[in-house]
Amino acid sequence: MKHRHEDTDLIFLQPGDGRKYDCGELTAVFKADENETSNRYSISEWWLEPNFGGVGAHQHEHNDEVFYGLEGTVSILVGDNWVEVEKGAFLRIPAQTMHDFQNRTNQKAGLLNFFIPGGFERDMPSIVKWFTDNPQT
Repeated sequence: MKHRHEDTDLIFLQPGDGRKYDCGELTAVFKADENETSNRYSISEWWLEPNFGGVGAHQHEHNDEVFYGLEGTVSILVGDNWVEVEKGAFLRIPAQTMHDFQNRTNQKAGLLNFFIPGGFERDMPSIVKWFTDNPQT
């Protein structure tokens, strides 16, 4: 996926800017991805509407994920345990670790996500389609 930035360019985005993917009660905004980072990482914001039930437990075979709380509280499954990631909290999930995330509160919540190495954005069109075909209730 090609973008206007190359891996040697400075990237400066205003709040809310980036490539937005609407998944119903979940919105992803990609700030930088594989094309812009030589596939070293991708960075995105994930915004969860109140009482969002999650994406389903999953794992990434070759990618670590880092989450940083931006707003509200997100419940994140790591292996068999749930942790509460509040604003300012940091969580690293190693590759091959089962995980999920939910917003169990009545307030919108947000996470900053680093996906290492990059490439996750390639899956976003199929993820958007899945949420379109399977609306959350």
